[in-house]
Amino acid sequence: MKLKELIVQGFYPANDLNCAETILYGANQVYNLGLPKDCLRLAAAFGGGMGTKNVCGGLTASLMVLGYLFVKDHAHQNPEIKEISQELFDLYTKNFGDFVCKTLKDKYYTEEKKCFPVVLKGAEILDYIISKEKRKRERQ
Repeated sequence: MKLKELIVQGFYPANDLNCAETILYGANQVYNLGLPKDCLRLAAAFGGGMGTKNVCGGLTASLMVLGYLFVKDHAHQNPEIKEISQELFDLYTKNFGDFVCKTLKDKYYTEEKKCFPVVLKGAEILDYIISKEKRKRERQ
């Protein structure tokens, strides 16, 4: 199963999670990350653009997932994480026109659906990057 499929099945509204929590909790489930519930709480303050409507919480949680999957010990030992992260930012910008929460909320948020369109597309972007990186690493 992909993260996007989990979101489509109602994971986002059913669990009363913010955008960052949705991505991290969902990725934990879909990608079998094995993160304990205590660690999942780390995403709580990233929702709503870190509570300041800055960088999208879904994007920041995606960065957490990418770091967990593709960095062995720390970033300096895995310089490719910068390229992977840049691709994430680029795809958010390409698909949404921005990666800043305030801009995204102004454009996509509704009282009924909250940030569902952004969370759904963000999950699809994360699925794409993870799939691409795993294929690339299998070829190496």
